Amino acid sequence: MNSRSASSDAFIFFRAWSRKPLRVASIVPSGQSLSRLITQELDENCGPVIELGPGTGVFTRAIIARGVAEQNLVLVETGREFVDMLSRRFPRATVLEADAAELGSFGIRGPVGAVVSGLPLLSMSTNQVEAILSGAFRHLCSDGFFYQFTYGPRCPVPRKTLRLLGLEARLIGRALLNFPPASVYRISRKQL
Repeated sequence: MNSRSASSDAFIFFRAWSRKPLRVASIVPSGQSLSRLITQELDENCGPVIELGPGTGVFTRAIIARGVAEQNLVLVETGREFVDMLSRRFPRATVLEADAAELGSFGIRGPVGAVVSGLPLLSMSTNQVEAILSGAFRHLCSDGFFYQFTYGPRCPVPRKTLRLLGLEARLIGRALLNFPPASVYRISRKQL
């Protein structure tokens, strides 16, 4: 991406944040270090990937760079300003203008190998977080992972919610060079 595109993306992101700060939750798109970290375990063999809250497509580009074919991506975004941009930038991906809390009812061909989430879970209700995770795991293959980043000091999914859904979370790294610094968690089905 050239500097002109990055500036344009930053402006679009800031404008979306200023209109709905709890939906966007950051004034700038995620940086390269966070993009590399949240996608580091993906490759051409992981199968289809669902991305939640792709925004301007920073993680989307990183997922494709890891070898996931564009046509194997399902991008779920609620912001109209981002949906149009994503459709132009990633014409072979499936772009859905939808609420990720309704993910369980989507007719997605699957199962999928991973879900990458750019959603601001800390600004959502417990019911929304539960709906997003249960919907995601309905589409994930048995050994699939849900990747979530946070600007907070711990996993953005409460322990009670993880227990209720039979899930576990593991910190896989911190992107200290991101603005603001962020951590990435891998959420999976609890091993019996």
